[in-house]
Amino acid sequence: MGSPGGWWGRKSTPAKVETYTRWSFHFIALSEPTVIGVTAFGHVEARFALLLMVPVAAHVALAMVTASRALDWTCGRRAQPLRLLWALGAVTAALAVTALVLSRHGPGGEDTATVLGSVFGATLSYGVGMMTLGVKDRRNVVRLVLGYGAGAGLVAWPAGMPALGALAAAAFLTAASGFFAATSCFSVWLLKAVYALDEARETRARLAVAEERLRFGRDLHDVMGRNLAVIALKSELAVQLARRERPEAVEQMIEVQRIAQESQREVREVVRGYRRADLEAELHGARGVLRAAGIDCEVSGGTDGLPAEVQSALGWVVREATTNVLRHGDAKKCTVTVLRPEGRVVLTVRNDGATAPHGSSRTGGTGLAGLRERLSAVGGTLDAGEAGDGEFRLVAEVPLTARPALEVAS
Repeated sequence: MGSPGGWWGRKSTPAKVETYTRWSFHFIALSEPTVIGVTAFGHVEARFALLLMVPVAAHVALAMVTASRALDWTCGRRAQPLRLLWALGAVTAALAVTALVLSRHGPGGEDTATVLGSVFGATLSYGVGMMTLGVKDRRNVVRLVLGYGAGAGLVAWPAGMPALGALAAAAFLTAASGFFAATSCFSVWLLKAVYALDEARETRARLAVAEERLRFGRDLHDVMGRNLAVIALKSELAVQLARRERPEAVEQMIEVQRIAQESQREVREVVRGYRRADLEAELHGARGVLRAAGIDCEVSGGTDGLPAEVQSALGWVVREATTNVLRHGDAKKCTVTVLRPEGRVVLTVRNDGATAPHGSSRTGGTGLAGLRERLSAVGGTLDAGEAGDGEFRLVAEVPLTARPALEVAS
């Protein structure tokens, strides 16, 4: 059985915010019987106070269920809990009116009236605040707050409260319920914003992958489009020369063969990423993308003078590592370091917030396997895995004296 810290650490940032919001409103609801209980047990006898807490506890339980279902509706998991909202509104109004009438005309003295008055005020304030979680239009929230505030004054005056006192009670309850309603609205807005930002981050990661695929497609088009056009023209010329029994047809077909072999080599270079990677540009792009995603990124070390094949291989490492940081885990900070000790270059990428899918093994998925293939072509190695304390570390090492591996024609 996992520890509470591990349970919390496995949650994404939106899930953490949602859990915090849920429990915040549960504790807010529990503060209602706390406020009423302190007043009741301090002014009336324990038996009456316990009897009074029964309907208050029922109201709190209904408010907590309504708040939970309303947050599910906010996150798109349930339909709007209209029945619960109407039930909470009716129970809130009935309990508040009953407490007010009993405080003015029921048995007991001034202490009892004080306790029932606290029930009247707390029930309305907390009830309206909880109902706000399930209201979509903010204009309806204003109507809800003003309606219950005005209703409190209109009920208090006929119940025997002086006109000025009823007006003061209406103003106080409007302000109190308005405060709780504003808190609810802000919490809902914040929760939606966090989920929207998380979705935007996922979209950014998918767009980065799509952009890389488009770049790959453009490179293939540049290589094959031009060369195939030349092959087609020279083949047609060779056919015409062959029909005329001209010896130049052999030379044209030799040229076609040379262009086809060159195309094959260039396609392999495109696949292995040799044609376009620039390490400095990749580092600059990674820093910009990560910072735009809200991840603090620090880059240190120099790339001047590195061979083109080394820059290409390490550029792929930076791009793949950046994509993994965006798509996996819940990173807050990422550091990229380029060191050049004793005739080799070592690229290290560290990020916190690592989760099991990100660094579950040292072998990694297809992305890391592809990086190892590219690095092996220049005599390099790749080591990736969790480094402890929720940190993921990726280390790529390439000798500066390495040369690209010889390609075997397929």
